[in-house]
Order: sequence, then structure tokens, then C-alpha cells
Amino acid sequence: MRVLGLETSCDETAAAVVEDGRRALSDVVSTQVDIHRRWGGVVPELASRNHVVQVLPVVDAALQQAGVSLSQLDLIAVTAGPGLLGALLVGLQTARALGAATGVPVLGVNHLEGHLLAIRLIEEAPEPPFLGLVVSGGHTSLYLVEAFGRYRRLGSTRDDAAGEAYDKVGRLLGLPYPAGAPIDALAQGGNPRAIRFPRAMNAPDVVDWSFSGLKTAVRSHVQRYGVPEGQALADLCASFQEAVADTLSQKAVAAARRLGVPQLVLCGGVAANSRLRALTVERAQERDIHVFLPPPRLCTDNGAMVAVAGYEAYRRGVQPGADLAVDAAWRP
Repeated sequence: MRVLGLETSCDETAAAVVEDGRRALSDVVSTQVDIHRRWGGVVPELASRNHVVQVLPVVDAALQQAGVSLSQLDLIAVTAGPGLLGALLVGLQTARALGAATGVPVLGVNHLEGHLLAIRLIEEAPEPPFLGLVVSGGHTSLYLVEAFGRYRRLGSTRDDAAGEAYDKVGRLLGLPYPAGAPIDALAQGGNPRAIRFPRAMNAPDVVDWSFSGLKTAVRSHVQRYGVPEGQALADLCASFQEAVADTLSQKAVAAARRLGVPQLVLCGGVAANSRLRALTVERAQERDIHVFLPPPRLCTDNGAMVAVAGYEAYRRGVQPGADLAVDAAWRP
């Protein structure tokens, strides 16, 4: 079964063709980073307009890379939420038009479900049940994947998402947007214990997170000592990154142990962070929990994860229909 996945929930225009929910025949992403960098974050109107320009060329490239035509598809899966309303509408209307022109059924899927199921594209993928830690610029949540299509949210951030905290701290330090990779790179040469930044919501049974206090602590440090340079900058980045990775990994691994679920998946853009990956694996191994780490290309928004989610939804009986609509706040 060949599924075209179409993703336009934020600032990536992405399309992919996936076969039988496990093998990506193509995976094409057009990023808008250069457009939004001057503003220090995603501007929804600019994102929507760029999706309009890029969506059809990206779909064409994905089909050509996969060596298939639209008529050879069995399903079109498109992100219907959550995300930016205007951006979602571009993807949905494109999918509906392609479906109407070819007769291929169209199914709307949840963006977060896509992240949770992206791990299905690696060779040795986990079967449910497993825990999925979704960490990105817009989301920080822990889900119990009881079965495909059955997800229980165990906790989430009470304020900033982890990726959002990275970008705000990066802006404070004068680093380029998005700040995740620059902070991670600088942290490699820093001392993660140089500055003891706070860990919020540290109660053992609380699975929620809060990063606003950490962000404020970094701002207070900069106001007191100035924007650091050289080794001091590396130490600050390492200390900030350690605070984020520490609380994320600790709560996720503790939840897996408490629930007796020995499989944990990291997903979302921040799942590519080197310290989060290393610390989670280290803690999980001590507790006989297997951590699954998708390659970085599957951490960020992509069409392949949408195709996988569409494939699994179709297999469990979700019916494509003409009454598709976007839901900017849709939770799985």
C-alpha cells in the first residue's frame, strides 16, 4: 500500500511516499528557516504564503523520487492538526484537490500521532505498548501508546515547550534561529555544572514540565553578568541544556518504570539533541528500558511520518471522507 504523506502544520512543506507503513520511497522537505530567521520565530502569515508556493513542487519531487504517479497511490494522508491554521489549510486543500482529481482517498491525521509513529520507519521498530516523549518547538508531552490509534497523554508542559525555551534563550544570547543546534554545538565544549539552573516541577510523580522559570533564570544571569563569550558562553549553553535534558529524561524514564512499559521513544525536533539522547539512554539502561531514537531527519517535521500515521489509521478502519477539516488544537 502506497501512501502520500503531506505535512504543512508549521514552517516545513513536506511530502513523502511510504510503502506499507514501514518503508519510505521518498521524503522531501522544503524548509522556511531563512524566511523566519530575521524575525526570531515563525510568522504564521509568511508560513502560509510560502506553503502555497512550495506545496505542489514538493509533492511533485516526492512522487518523482519514489518513481510513482498520483494514480498509483492508494491513499493521501495530510496533517489536519494541531498547527497553524492557515498553514494547515494549505495542506488540506491541496490534498483534497489531488484526491478529487485522481479518485485517491484522502485522510486527515494528527501531527503528534505522526511524530509518535515516525519510529516505525526504522528497521527494528517498537510495537505498542510504548511511551513516546514528543519534544519540539511547539509541543512537549509524554504519551502512552497503548495501541495504534489509542494514545493516553500522561503529561505535558505547563508553559513553554522545550524547543521554544531553546529559541528564546538563543535569542537572549544572540544566537541564530532556530537555536537548538547552535546551543547544542556550543554545549559540547562547556561545563554542564558551571551554573546550577533550576529544575521546575521536580515532584517524583508529576509528569508535567515547566520551562518558564529556567528561561527567567538564564535571563537573570545574563542581566547580572552580561552576554557571555568564549568559554563562558559554552558553559552557559551546557548548563542550560543540562537542565532541559535532565528534567525531560528523568520524568520520561521514571514514568516508563512506574507503568512497567520497557520501551521509550524520543520524537520531535528536540529529540535530535545530543545531550537529551545520551542522558535518556544512560538512565534507561540502568532501569532495563529500551530507548528508540529516530534519525534526526525523522525528528523534525516530515511527510513520511504523516504517511505512516495515515497508513495505520486506514488499517484500523478510519474512513477517508469529504468532510475533512483542520483543527489547530487537535490532540491525539
